[in-house]
Amino acid sequence: MKRIIGILFAIIVLVSCNSQKVYSDFDISYSRSGGYAPVYENLLIKENNAHYSFEGQGKKFKQDFKIPDEDLKKLDHILSQNNFRRIQEDRKKIYDNVSTSINIKKGPNEGSKTDASLIMPNFKTNWDNIMNAFQEIINNNVKKQ
Repeated sequence: MKRIIGILFAIIVLVSCNSQKVYSDFDISYSRSGGYAPVYENLLIKENNAHYSFEGQGKKFKQDFKIPDEDLKKLDHILSQNNFRRIQEDRKKIYDNVSTSINIKKGPNEGSKTDASLIMPNFKTNWDNIMNAFQEIINNNVKKQ
């Protein structure tokens, strides 16, 4: 009996650890979270595979999909064109704001930026262009119910 319980426990631990892998194994991530009525939106990309999740406004949604090479090249071009690595974050504290974080783990645009404390004014247009590129990928590939 102890052996069966031990085996069941091991299976539960392995399954729960493996289910979180999607949230740690990615090349590119785009996430929005926070606000008075909290919203959590994530787009995680590993090669051509993407995982999208949304929770907020009384809705909960997840979807996996493939991103075409052209969309990834376009995203990389927009990141480079808008100097993602050079964007400067402000240091002011802002509370109850929906903030966006972008993490690039490989390639020439490798880096991490967030607008949790806003973006310096002279980089705002660049940041908006990059955020629009991610939103376009979401809008073109995610079939929300």
